[in-house]
Amino acid sequence: MDHTSRNGRRGWALVAAVALLATLVPAGQAAQAATVTGGATDRVVSAAATPDPFFTYTGAKPLADYAPGAVLKQRTVNYSIAGIPLPLKVVQIVFRTTNQRGQAVAGVTSVFKPLTGVTSKVISYQSFYDSLNPEDGPSRSVAGGKNPGGMGAHFETAMMVPFLLQGYAIVMSDTQGPTADFAAGPEYGMVTLDSLRATLKVPATGVVALTAKIGLIGYSGGAIGTNWAAVLAPSYAPDINKRIVGAAEGGVLVRPATNLTYVDSSLVWAGIVPMAIVGVARSFNVDLRPYLNAYGIEVYDKMQKASIIQVLGAYPGLSWKKLVKPAYVDPSTIPIFVKLVNQLNLGTRPNPTVPMLIGQGTVGELEGTIGKQRGDGVMVAGDVRTLAKKYCSGGVKVTHREYPLSHFLSVPFWLPEAISWLNARFAGTPAPDNCATIPAGNPLGPLKAS
Repeated sequence: MDHTSRNGRRGWALVAAVALLATLVPAGQAAQAATVTGGATDRVVSAAATPDPFFTYTGAKPLADYAPGAVLKQRTVNYSIAGIPLPLKVVQIVFRTTNQRGQAVAGVTSVFKPLTGVTSKVISYQSFYDSLNPEDGPSRSVAGGKNPGGMGAHFETAMMVPFLLQGYAIVMSDTQGPTADFAAGPEYGMVTLDSLRATLKVPATGVVALTAKIGLIGYSGGAIGTNWAAVLAPSYAPDINKRIVGAAEGGVLVRPATNLTYVDSSLVWAGIVPMAIVGVARSFNVDLRPYLNAYGIEVYDKMQKASIIQVLGAYPGLSWKKLVKPAYVDPSTIPIFVKLVNQLNLGTRPNPTVPMLIGQGTVGELEGTIGKQRGDGVMVAGDVRTLAKKYCSGGVKVTHREYPLSHFLSVPFWLPEAISWLNARFAGTPAPDNCATIPAGNPLGPLKAS
C-alpha cells in the first residue's frame, strides 16, 4: 500500500469515528462558516441561526413557475457537531418541490460530498426524524441546529458511514417538507425525488450527473419516504426512476388505518396516534378538531411542534377513544378522516419498478404493544407481507425479511443487509427474490366509512 493510499484510508477512518461520535454528543453550540451561492459570486455567512433564513425561499418569482427539482439556492457547509466544524463537506440545496396538496413549495436537502472527490454512486437516505417541527429536519442539524428533536440526524450519519467510506455521495433530505407534514407519505416521496433532481443539477455536490445511479434507503419514518419515492418515481419523476438501482427499507408503514388500531393503548407507541392526527390534518389542510373531546384538543394543541423523542413512552395506554367525542370512537365514522388515510395507503397504489429489500420486526411486545396483530410495536407485519407479495405479483424482485424483534431492535439486523444489498445493486448483480416464501398477510383494501 503506498503512502497516499494509507493516509487516505486513515482519513476515512477518522470520518467514521467522528460520525460515530455524533451519536454521543448534544446539538451544536456554535456557528460555522458557510459558502452561499446565489448568483455570480459567493459570500460567507453564519449557518447556525435558528430558524436559519437559508431554508426559506424569498424570491420574487412564484414557486409554481419553477419546474419540480429546480435549484433555488445552494451553499456548502462543514458538518458541525457541538460547535466543531468537521472535515466533512455538505452541500445544502433549496429546491422547488410539491406538498401533499399538490402545491409548489420549497424543499431542502443536504448532500454529503463523496470522499473521492467525484462519484456516480448516490445513496438517497431518507431520515426517520419524525417530527411536527420543521426545525427538527436533518438539514438544520447538519448546519448546526440545536433542537433535540433533530439530533437523530447525527446518529443517521453514522449509519451511512459505510457508504461514505466507499466513495458514495449521500443525499439526506428534509422529507416532510417545509411545514413538517408528518406521515404524509406522498409528500415524502415527491420531496425525495425532487431532492435528487436538484442534486444532479449542482456540480458542487461532486455527483457526475451524466452517469449517476441512485439507491434508496430508509428505516421507519425513512421507509415512508423510500417506499413512496419508489412508487411515485415512474409517474412523478421518470427521469430519476431510470437511475434507481434499488430500494432498501425496514420498519414499513403500509396502511395507516391498521397501524392506528395496532398501537392503540400501547405503552410506548400510543402517542404516535395524536402525532399522526396533527400531521395528516396539517398536510391536507383540514380541521379535525371538531371530532376531538376536550382532552383530545389539549393533546392536539400540545403536539403542534412535537418530535418523536418527546412522544415515545409519554402517553402509555392512550387510545383513540380517549381523544374523540363519543360519536366518533370508531374512526370510520369520520368521513374526512377515512378519505385522508385511504390516500396514504400504499396497498392501493401502483407497484414500483425497481428491486426492493423489505425488512420488518414481528415482536412488538418487547416495546409494549400487546396482542392484536404481529408487528414490531408500531408497524404491522401482516401489512408488510401483503405489500411485498403485491410487488412480487407485479414482477418486482423483492427480498423480504422478518426479525423476531421489535422496531428498534431490528435495526442492527436490517442495516448490514441493506448496505450489502444496495452495494450489489450498484455492482450490477441481478437482484434476488424470495417471493415464493413470503407468508400470507392482511387485506390492504381502503378503510370503509360507516
